[in-house]
Amino acid sequence: MGKVKVVHYINQFFAGIGGEEKADIKPEVREGAIGPGAALNAAFGDAAEIVATVICGDSYFNENIETAQAEVLDMVKKYNPDLFIAGPAFNAGRYGVACGTISKAVKDVLKIPAVTAMYPENPGADMFKKDLYMIETGNSAADMRKAAPKLAKLALKVAKGEEIGSPAEEGYIPRGVRKNIFTDDIGAKRAVEMLVKKINGQEFVTEYPMPEFDHVAPNPAIKDMSKAKIALVTSGGIVVKGNPDHIESSSASKFGKYDISGVMDLTAETHETAHGGYDPVYANEDADRVLPVDVLRDMEKEGKIGELHRYYYATVGNGTSVANARKFAQKISEELRADGVDAVILTST
Repeated sequence: MGKVKVVHYINQFFAGIGGEEKADIKPEVREGAIGPGAALNAAFGDAAEIVATVICGDSYFNENIETAQAEVLDMVKKYNPDLFIAGPAFNAGRYGVACGTISKAVKDVLKIPAVTAMYPENPGADMFKKDLYMIETGNSAADMRKAAPKLAKLALKVAKGEEIGSPAEEGYIPRGVRKNIFTDDIGAKRAVEMLVKKINGQEFVTEYPMPEFDHVAPNPAIKDMSKAKIALVTSGGIVVKGNPDHIESSSASKFGKYDISGVMDLTAETHETAHGGYDPVYANEDADRVLPVDVLRDMEKEGKIGELHRYYYATVGNGTSVANARKFAQKISEELRADGVDAVILTST
């Protein structure tokens, strides 16, 4: 195999076009390497070269996935590359989803090897790690100097069809794929050695890592709902008409807080959904279908609950990272406690 031809995918920020205000730009292609592509070319040496860079705004891609994917595939196909690389996306959620989506499409549709890179908590990592090799990066572009050489090295091995080692050896995010290997020691001996290390407080590496889940202890039940202050929180994206806080339709980086004092019913004139992960028609017709203000007002009148809190909180769950969701929850819960809220009804889609 001669010099490997590479097409690189990046977003509007890494292309130097702009930030969020330019996130709606449509796909375009430029000759050669741009932005992080220079670092990849340097890491490739004489083994590969970026012949073209495809650029697309994060909002445009995530809000028009089928259209954007088709447009980018057409651009990639024209160059007939040996390899496709997307990112690194680090912890940018919409960018990570775009990198994973288009890399999988290039691999599956065009049958071109594809590799990407991102932070493990990026929602794109969880969505596509079983489909692609993804180099594990830090959570910001400050890690570019370390990420680029690792991405280039793994990408070349994938392009050449070489055997790929373990995640620890190659630096990619574990894919949940297990392979049988031969070792000098039988399993019983290895297990006893690990047990002895664990008992003695020494470090050891398990051969069967288990998934980690948060354990949240439930609060005691409300004793008297007729006196309870109830708040509404939603990941279904219900916002004031016009989405004044500009909450993203996917991979949200923020939440909104909205006053519903005196509001008895959410209407198509006052509220809508910003969520990009479901058909918005019915939610836009009547936002109470996602955020049941009307029902809780009835319960308030009937004395079934004490009162409905004057504010509700909303964000978009579509592709939003666990780290961001946890950050939102901490801030929202602090405010709810300070306002004397007794219970929360959390709605999704």
